[in-house]
Amino acid sequence: MSMKFEVRRVDIGTETPTVLLNRADADELGANPLDRIVIRSDDETVTGIVEVTEKLVERGVLGATEGLARLEGNVEVSLAPKSGSVSCIRNKLDDEELEDEEIRRLVRDIDRNMLNDIELGAYVSAIYANGLSMSETRSLTEHMTAVGDTLRWNDGVVADKHSIGGVAGNRVTPVVVPLVAAAGAKIPKTSSRAITSPAGTADTLEVFCDVEFTKKRIKEIVEETNGCMVWGGSVNLSPVDDRIIRAENPLSIDPEGQVIASVLSKKKSAGSTHLVLDIPYGEGAKVQDLSDAREMARDFKRVSDHLGIQTECTITRGSSPVGRGIGPVLEARDVLSVLEGEGPEDLRVKSLRLAEILLEICGVEASPEHLLDSGTALEKFREIIEAQNGDPNVTQEDLVPGNHSFDFEADRSGYVTHIDNELVSGVARRAGAPHDKDAGIYLKAEVGDDVSHGDALFTVHADKREKLEEAREYAETRRPVRVGDRGESLVERV
Repeated sequence: MSMKFEVRRVDIGTETPTVLLNRADADELGANPLDRIVIRSDDETVTGIVEVTEKLVERGVLGATEGLARLEGNVEVSLAPKSGSVSCIRNKLDDEELEDEEIRRLVRDIDRNMLNDIELGAYVSAIYANGLSMSETRSLTEHMTAVGDTLRWNDGVVADKHSIGGVAGNRVTPVVVPLVAAAGAKIPKTSSRAITSPAGTADTLEVFCDVEFTKKRIKEIVEETNGCMVWGGSVNLSPVDDRIIRAENPLSIDPEGQVIASVLSKKKSAGSTHLVLDIPYGEGAKVQDLSDAREMARDFKRVSDHLGIQTECTITRGSSPVGRGIGPVLEARDVLSVLEGEGPEDLRVKSLRLAEILLEICGVEASPEHLLDSGTALEKFREIIEAQNGDPNVTQEDLVPGNHSFDFEADRSGYVTHIDNELVSGVARRAGAPHDKDAGIYLKAEVGDDVSHGDALFTVHADKREKLEEAREYAETRRPVRVGDRGESLVERV
């Protein structure tokens, strides 16, 4: 059966295509919460996900949320047939290998918002519990690439760099991109915003310049400067990936096969032909040990080869932060410092090595160290920043962290034995990062440094005093920087 409704906008803080129905109307239609309905207007037919209410809308009114904002006037509504993808998800929960057609249907239905949050949660849980075969991973990557927009370039070589994440700081991209662009290779870099970290690359770059552009403008910037550093969400590259990430986030899971499909579908959609992929491993990183990192690297290369992307994987130690700043402004200061020929040394060394590998596989003969030390990379960075509507003359002094701060001090003398990525990120987020761009922490000691009782291990900056106190309480409870005694044996006999 079908029923007629008057559309009315409602705001309940969701971007999914949700509709509100009065309970009496839902009962008459036979619709339960999270059921899908087909909505037909004079201009189009769309699918909505039902939420039932007693009071927010009266009978005869369909409450359209942000995801269905374009609906207006009068519409006809009927129950949608069950998505065929539900049976595919059930098969994966039973640890059955999915056929290519099943994966194509899943990706299509996710793209069309045909799966509700519970069904998407079941999908990522099934992948997490039972994994993806190489055949499934290849199919998933191909079909995720096929939906959404693509960037196409006339060049035979298009460079790219990516890290699977999990390491605090590690703001390598804004150094690598100008190095590679200055060497003569095209590198149109799209990056993400933070989900659970204190800053994504796009959040840090936004301190310097705009990061949201149309496809047309991105291509103009790259033609002008050889590179760009933009937010991938501003262009519709592999949009299914963004929906899956939103389902993974509440569960704090990141299944390996899905990670591979996520990264490589974005790279293929961006037109990348040559990729250096950083896989950090260690305590607190996404990958815990070296053997797992090597296995992931092999799988990345196998899928990359299938897609025609030449990929070189680097396996790096990720048990401690890279750089000193954690949070958008503090990371931006580190980036500018490295480009100006200063520190932090670990960020400088890692950036140079990744740029060197990327240029090598692209067939470009150039010395990243010379480009950095001569100021050529800094000049290219400022050129890209200006093309992205930023101030090309920005200095470190312009990048001011939050004015509320406190020093976290060593409670004993000794040496720094470990800095926990997850915990320092937790401190920075409680201080306000990435929403407050000037919030975060600045590390004053590194692993291996000798410290005395009362020495500052790191400084926390916040824009708001109450957030500073929240960060202080978290830091004092969790103690993200560990100090040990030089006299303690590193080998225990049992």
